[in-house]
Amino acid sequence: MNRIAAEIVIIGGGPAGMAAAVAAAEVSKSVAVVDDNPRLGGQIWRAELKRTKASAAAKLISAIESGSIRLICNAQVFDVSAGNVLAAATPDGRVEIEYGKLILATGARERFLPFPGWTLPGVFGVGGLQVLVKGGFGVGGKRVVVAGTGPLLLATAEYLRSKGAVVLAIVEQAPPSRIRRLGMELCRRPSKLIQGAVLRAKLIGIPYLTDCWVTSVEGEKCLERVRLQHKGKPESIECDQLACGFHLMPNTELASLLGCDLGDGFVAVDAFQRTSCENVYCAGEPTGIAGLDASLVEGTIAGFAAAGNTDGARALFTDRDRWREFGRVLDRTFELRPELRYLAEDNTIICRCEDVPFAKVKEFDNWRLAKLQTRCGMGPCQGRVCGAAAEFLFGWKTGPVRPPIIPVRSEDL
Repeated sequence: MNRIAAEIVIIGGGPAGMAAAVAAAEVSKSVAVVDDNPRLGGQIWRAELKRTKASAAAKLISAIESGSIRLICNAQVFDVSAGNVLAAATPDGRVEIEYGKLILATGARERFLPFPGWTLPGVFGVGGLQVLVKGGFGVGGKRVVVAGTGPLLLATAEYLRSKGAVVLAIVEQAPPSRIRRLGMELCRRPSKLIQGAVLRAKLIGIPYLTDCWVTSVEGEKCLERVRLQHKGKPESIECDQLACGFHLMPNTELASLLGCDLGDGFVAVDAFQRTSCENVYCAGEPTGIAGLDASLVEGTIAGFAAAGNTDGARALFTDRDRWREFGRVLDRTFELRPELRYLAEDNTIICRCEDVPFAKVKEFDNWRLAKLQTRCGMGPCQGRVCGAAAEFLFGWKTGPVRPPIIPVRSEDL
């Protein structure tokens, strides 16, 4: 069993973690970044880190090449030990990581909601399909519908189109009035307005259907048709693939295991990104879904604060608070409509890992009982998909997090 130690350890190699590493390395000589992927970049820069023009990525690459930041990739943290030690599973076995200060930059995952046919081959998560394509999955000539809610729909549609997909429609459940208000809000942020205008220009010719959502999908052995509800009327689109996702959920499992306080489902932090646990900081999506810019500035603040550069951190408070407000605007804009709670039928699978249908889950009054009696949430994803769905469908809380927070080999335990 290997043991690694660093003054500042950062869990997560996405934008927030990268920004934290660069900031911390300006002061500390012992910084390590731990990520569960083969390469850094997170979901947004995955497989394209060296090609991105983002300054955080360029600085991180320079810092890595100079040897001032240690990288530990393909490492999944699954447990917490006494004495500021984390246990991680790697291809070479268990690794223990000892830290003086810890920065959590664990990012977010997609929220999925069940509807009839959502387990058919050809139905993907919005971000999931994008990740697959970045890894070499071909979509050239495929007819694709991108549906759900949130700004990720536009970014994914543009990326898929650039890879040769025929994007038939972008389906947004939010009403047009909220989208217009978001447009007015973008006018207060010129950089975002320019980004939005450039993105929309690349999507010319693709219908953008607001007040619209997927009600079901159909097909014999794979996806053939998507059924929609558009402004109160049923419609259908024949397609080869559906990318569907309903905004993002924070990855707070490690923070919960450490004992950090949560509020409204997010990790609670102070002005310096400190959690309720001593020497533990958190940055990026786990503290609130607010986009790339918020993640970068929060990561920088956390890196500076953990390294003792409080003046550098304090100088970024105003910028951070501005992007957090933008995150709240996004939450209001893409709030899920109540109709989405009633899409699942009795035979619709809710827990994909354990094949638990909606009819069995709805017999119970809370998540714990449903889990005990049906095994819902006890599969490999540990409730990350069905737990979030149950929270939206029934208003349930999914309960405490227990180790291991990911599936691991018995020898690693």
